[in-house]
Amino acid sequence: MPKPRYSQISLEATPYYHCIARCVRRAFLCGTDSVTGESYEHRRQWIQDKTLFLSSVFSLDVCAYAVMSNHYHVVLHIDKDTADSWSMDEVIDRWHQLFLGHFLSQQYVKKQPLSPAQLKTLEQMVNVWRKRLMDISWFMRILNEDIARQANEEDVCSGRFWEGRFKSQALLDEAALAACMAYVDLNPIRAKMAASPETSDHTSIKQRIELAVKSTKPNALKQQPRNLFPFVGNPKKDMPEGLPFRLTDYIDLVEWSGRILRKSKSGLISTDVPPILNRLNINEDSWLHLNEYFETSFKGFVGSAINVKEICAMLNYKRSPGLGNCERYFS
Repeated sequence: MPKPRYSQISLEATPYYHCIARCVRRAFLCGTDSVTGESYEHRRQWIQDKTLFLSSVFSLDVCAYAVMSNHYHVVLHIDKDTADSWSMDEVIDRWHQLFLGHFLSQQYVKKQPLSPAQLKTLEQMVNVWRKRLMDISWFMRILNEDIARQANEEDVCSGRFWEGRFKSQALLDEAALAACMAYVDLNPIRAKMAASPETSDHTSIKQRIELAVKSTKPNALKQQPRNLFPFVGNPKKDMPEGLPFRLTDYIDLVEWSGRILRKSKSGLISTDVPPILNRLNINEDSWLHLNEYFETSFKGFVGSAINVKEICAMLNYKRSPGLGNCERYFS
């Protein structure tokens, strides 16, 4: 039986989550339908634009994304501190970018007077909206509803467009985060939709590489894409908020992995293994397996066996799902 969402997403465990949504009955989200010959390629831009827009409204950062033919991936970071710091005016402004809001919030924005009772009611609503604006379920709900409406209108049909609720995986440590992001960024290469990361349309890695090649200091925060969660370097004291890797190290890792995937692992694997794998304590064979089978190799939690056991105990799980593969690939 599927676990309720609140038992899969816990800020006490990790702020990083990998989410996947698939079309119902393998309907085409994007690409070209081989049966009818009709192209839905433009829908990939719908997903990319809506994802990046929502990240600017929600207190959620996009770490990685890839839009495929009948599904998409996104790795999200929950920024609770930022959401908690928003004023009531800022929460209302953000919520009104998504919904009409409430009569009281509309009156408040128009600077019309509210009674003490009305103001108290509005404050209670704003607290609810603040929680929703850092909630992955609300993010995915709005994203999927908008795309489903546009697709159904274009297809002149009604009914369900997505398989059901989105799938999520909690990324408990740096190794799991790096492996998942690379898995997402390399999706088009595995599917033979692209020959290299820099030519993988509608992916975060292409967006990062395009800016990096134009930058004099690609690892500098100000020279990374503003709509993606930045790389801030290897872990150190007083780190700024961001991904705990150097951007250039990550790009090298994805490029190396992509070359191996394109060759279908035939022949000898290059001994020139990116040093970031040593820091993450993952050998190249395990890494290449994760690049191809990350999504199917793990259940709700991904990370070292110790981390998985700890979070399962905290959430009162009777068993630790996917523990065998966590021990195999992250120990």
